[in-house]
Amino acid sequence: MPRHLAFLRAVNLGRVRKVPMAELRERLTGAGFTDVETHLQTGNIALTSTMRSGTKVEAAIEDLLSTWCGFEVPTMVRSPRELHDLARQVASIPPLLTADARRYVAFVKSEPSRSARDALTAYDATPERARVVGRDVLLEYDSGFPNAKLAGARLEKLAGSAVTTRDLKVVRTLDERWSTT
Repeated sequence: MPRHLAFLRAVNLGRVRKVPMAELRERLTGAGFTDVETHLQTGNIALTSTMRSGTKVEAAIEDLLSTWCGFEVPTMVRSPRELHDLARQVASIPPLLTADARRYVAFVKSEPSRSARDALTAYDATPERARVVGRDVLLEYDSGFPNAKLAGARLEKLAGSAVTTRDLKVVRTLDERWSTT
């Protein structure tokens, strides 16, 4: 059975949109997923499913969360190989700004169109930069994520799709933990 890695958007931030990871693991197992693991409280999930399609796994998780939590949770699914390849590609990209800038990966729900790729790459309104890597986006911020302008609604508008962002350190950890080489 295929292994899938799911990244939930905007859960457990502050006091809203709470999704307890222990209960989520139980509910996913009850829905037929196996080997369910989570990392941190921000919605990083590894699971096994009889479903081969990442798109079908995304839809199943989104339906479960909508029914259980009462709000929509966009979910981005990658295979362990896709995560490993992404981490490897990002590691080979020299800094877009300075060596001290913080790096993040934005997992994009739908592959960015050509115009979205151009808009993301051209963004230079602040000391922040983006580079499309496959269907995802490498982000660099000199000011740190909490102060970023190229985030949230602006990032989704430029990408043309829902996104969820993870610190590159978390992506590396998940790659080490969950990817196959």
